[in-house]
Amino acid sequence: MANPKIALIGAGNIGGTLAHLAALKNLGDVVLVDVAEGVPQGKALDLAQSGSVEGFAYAISGSNDYKAIKGADVCIVTAGIARKPGMSRDDLIATNTGIIKKVGAEIKKHAPGAFVIVITNPLDAMVYVMQKVTGFKPNKVVGMAGVLDSSRFQLFLAEKLGVSTKDIKTFVLGGHGDTMVPMVNYTTVAGIPLMQWVKNKKLSQKDLDALIARTTNGGAEIVSLLKTG
Repeated sequence: MANPKIALIGAGNIGGTLAHLAALKNLGDVVLVDVAEGVPQGKALDLAQSGSVEGFAYAISGSNDYKAIKGADVCIVTAGIARKPGMSRDDLIATNTGIIKKVGAEIKKHAPGAFVIVITNPLDAMVYVMQKVTGFKPNKVVGMAGVLDSSRFQLFLAEKLGVSTKDIKTFVLGGHGDTMVPMVNYTTVAGIPLMQWVKNKKLSQKDLDALIARTTNGGAEIVSLLKTG
């Protein structure tokens, strides 16, 4: 029986980090694919050499050839250009659409049974393009956004209220951008509805609105600090 296989398409910061996490959790064989010569091979080798210390049970490899993703159970797509300070996710659409079309065609060819997770921005549009190019069922192509946006909102609330993130139960729906909707009416803090905290003046509506705005612009805040993202 073949090992589970995770293909990471795009060996940049996110791809490399995810490869490390997949290896640490022993999710299966990991293959990094990138168009940059030597980059996926180098990152894979670097990770593999720590395997005996960190207890990796599966193989880690890197390639510039999409044939390496053959038989992948999961394809995680991070390929594309990154944002620069002042750019919105939508500013990436022209270039990244072309990249996703190429990647999607290769996934369809070499890993037709894979479950696809897209991380490339602008996320919602790229998920749509990926699904149309691959022709996969809609429930086989998803975007990684809601979990991240929910985590950001959870963190910002916890910091503001001086509690642990474990005390916050919340989630964010909608697009990965200006259309996201933090579900404040379904959010609790230590089991108490968030809006009760507002009603009791433990958190002002102004501060809550600022936290929502910060969540919406969470990616831009990081990009402004890192100068890329």
